[in-house]
Amino acid sequence: MDHNVYSEVTPDIVRLSSLAQNADVIDTELFTRYNVKRGLRDLNGKGVLAGLTNISDVRAKEIINGEEVPAHGQLFYRGYNVKDLVSGFTSDNRFGFEEITYLLLFSKLPNAEELASFRKLLAFYRTLPTSFVRDIIMKAPSKDMMNTLSRSVLTLYSYDDRADDVSLPNVLRQCLQLISLFPLLSIYGYQAYCHYHDGKSLFIHQPDPGLSAAENILHILRPDSSYTPLEARLLDIALVLHMEHGGGNNSTFTTHVVTSSLTDTYSVIAAAIGSLKGPRHGGANIKVVQMFEDMKQSVSDWTDEDEVADYLRSLLHKEAFDHAGLIYGVGHAIYSKSDPRAVILKSFVEKLSEEKGLQKEFALYSMVERLAPEVIARERKMYKGVSINVDFYSGFVYNMLSLPLELYTPIFAMARISGWSAHRMEELANNGKIIRPAYKPICEDKDYIPIEERS
Repeated sequence: MDHNVYSEVTPDIVRLSSLAQNADVIDTELFTRYNVKRGLRDLNGKGVLAGLTNISDVRAKEIINGEEVPAHGQLFYRGYNVKDLVSGFTSDNRFGFEEITYLLLFSKLPNAEELASFRKLLAFYRTLPTSFVRDIIMKAPSKDMMNTLSRSVLTLYSYDDRADDVSLPNVLRQCLQLISLFPLLSIYGYQAYCHYHDGKSLFIHQPDPGLSAAENILHILRPDSSYTPLEARLLDIALVLHMEHGGGNNSTFTTHVVTSSLTDTYSVIAAAIGSLKGPRHGGANIKVVQMFEDMKQSVSDWTDEDEVADYLRSLLHKEAFDHAGLIYGVGHAIYSKSDPRAVILKSFVEKLSEEKGLQKEFALYSMVERLAPEVIARERKMYKGVSINVDFYSGFVYNMLSLPLELYTPIFAMARISGWSAHRMEELANNGKIIRPAYKPICEDKDYIPIEERS
């Protein structure tokens, strides 16, 4: 690729950025003085109440003797415990993504006839406009699949005769199309990039209307379209566990904020994708996999608890891996004693590790799961307990499925689009005001200075 002079950070830009930084930094003491809850969370990690939702509930506390105390985490979709939902469709040997998407959108579990009709509707919408792959996805492929996904979503606006119609029936139609198309947009974008930049063979498999969302992801991604039943089942479970997590997570709150302006669906979902792309939100499972690869190279005996604990301490002391001082996949803004998504996922991960012959890796993950909270508690002052989160095992799952790192966050988006859609519908259905929180200005008034008198 030719050198792009406009991408350079020149000395002049560095000088100007220093001016901007000096102008923008705010004394942290002022946040306390004015009782500003940075990140919309108080000092104890409790979120500021900004809205009401019927869609899901994230629970990590219980009331004992009139006081709130940490409890094992629970996640509810439309009032149903996710643990029960997953147990229900897996025990019946069904794929759950479509069923739980129906639940999130319509607040009821579908009967067999409703589910079959809904699956058929999603399959109908799982078709890109004529020449979209050639004209949009294949041109100027990006190395970042989230940017590719966002660009494709915004471009679909041009193919929609009713793009700006924000009536609920039309928005539902748009959301169902995006739910169906996210795997195609992401995977085709990845394959185009691998072809043009890495010289790999180009595979563009058409989706199979008879397959579930999880099966279609593996079908269109793999050159030979092959996968085992367990692989598809575990990917389906991962999609269900990632599809919704309350109204306060960054990308879902973004969905509410942008929807409240009454802009179009494509702009709203592109904004949510931009939020999810951030490493503080959707990219954590990539870091987990990379951290474990470094751990496996650094630790000579994976069964030695003392050696593993020493490595974890070196992470916290910024002496190992990326020197960020973090143990990735451990800790959560809300959960303390346990993340229910991680608990559910782990119960299936062991089976896949046996199928893949990766029992030693699973044992290492299990050891870190047990040791990391102990190491963190000894090394850091904690205001609440800490445990592994869903990213801890989801990265291992995707690694076992031989999914490329570039698609980890897009797969998160393929799941979360169901939750975003439900929240967009909820915001529009309630016809609320535009979301506009307050910021307190702290800059002093100044007198104008004529240009010849400025230093």
